[in-house]
Amino acid sequence: MRNSPNAASAPQSRWRTHGWVGLLLIATCWPLNWTLKGLTAYLFFPLWLGYVLVVDALVAVRTGGSMWTRSRKEFVLLFVASSPVWWMFEVINRRTANWEYLGSNHFTTFEYYLLCTISFSTVMPAVFETAELAASFKWVERFTFRPRVRDTAVLELAFFLAGTGMLLLTVAWPKCCYPFVWTSLVLILEPLNRWLGREHFMEYLERGDWRPIVSLSVGVLICGFFWEMWNYYSWPKWIYHTPGAQFLHVFEMPLLGYGGYVPFALELFVLRNLLWRGAPRVTSRGDVDTDRLKDRRP
Repeated sequence: MRNSPNAASAPQSRWRTHGWVGLLLIATCWPLNWTLKGLTAYLFFPLWLGYVLVVDALVAVRTGGSMWTRSRKEFVLLFVASSPVWWMFEVINRRTANWEYLGSNHFTTFEYYLLCTISFSTVMPAVFETAELAASFKWVERFTFRPRVRDTAVLELAFFLAGTGMLLLTVAWPKCCYPFVWTSLVLILEPLNRWLGREHFMEYLERGDWRPIVSLSVGVLICGFFWEMWNYYSWPKWIYHTPGAQFLHVFEMPLLGYGGYVPFALELFVLRNLLWRGAPRVTSRGDVDTDRLKDRRP
């Protein structure tokens, strides 16, 4: 068996300083967010920054490395890339009207857009950090050798056309086709990333490696739980308008709505890679090639 190049960075049990900072931010901002009405717009960023720092510290404890320890620059750039990506969904929501922000009328236009932009900067770091945490568990490695999906020109074109069609249907009939918002962009941008030489899902699925998809799915569902829980007693807050799915709510989100989080994470992946060539991989384990993993199997 060959030695792993990551042997020098074996998992460490030491809790990092930024993890303590994250715990302090959560312990301070969480109760304030629920008890002092009107402060949510100001507390959202520090609360979620605390979450990101804690999760990053957990990853470092479990794997010996994390986004923060590998590259502070890339860690910060993920926040920078996050805001314009979520603003794109806000633009789409002007047509679908699936969510609205109660209490936002108390801010000036400048305050609203500034506070939203700062808050939106935490979306991608939270999802990708939590995906990396999910990938640190051994059970995820079971998805290293799964059915392979052959990447062909026909499949790429079919993805692109299907995604384009879904997006057009959403624009034309938003009340009934709004779920396509969370699938169309993946289908459009996945082949586009392939054509541009960016990281894309099919480079993993061709060798049967489903770990990035599994890690992102688990990570975004965990984030979704905290998004909805922390939002529930907040003010300002968001609520949903999802025709046909307004039942069995878990916090403000209808139960069926949580299913949209999974393709949303995949959309974040393809959008990040489209905008940021050479972006850090989804998980540290995801960087390991299949041949080396085969050598490690008993």
